[in-house]
Amino acid sequence: MVGSVLYSLPFTVQPMAAAFALVDPTLINASATLGASRIRTFVRIILPLSIGGVITGIVLTFAHTLGEFGVVLMVGGDIPRISQTISIAIYDKVQALDYTAANHAALLLLVLSFAILSMLYALNRSIWAVWPLHR
Repeated sequence: MVGSVLYSLPFTVQPMAAAFALVDPTLINASATLGASRIRTFVRIILPLSIGGVITGIVLTFAHTLGEFGVVLMVGGDIPRISQTISIAIYDKVQALDYTAANHAALLLLVLSFAILSMLYALNRSIWAVWPLHR
């Protein structure tokens, strides 16, 4: 599991770093001038202004890790009910020639990933979206 988290870390770091970089430095300087600590500045200014990037990073990492196969199989093995992910379950079903169950699990994985990424898209909709919001 740790290997999978490290493997998926760039999917979290990149959107978060981009969101943090977009925070206006004058707001951070004003917070420091008013005597706020670095932690308070992060929690009260940087994090709320970057929440879109934080959510995007978390969701992308979850969606990527959801279908992870190789790293989980190599590091954690295939221990039923302990380290088995849905992608390993699909692999086991195919090896057992149970194509119907493998197809159902793959469809579940597809629908779940599509739903998660659709929700992420809806949360991050902006002016340049395919269907802009009308106000």
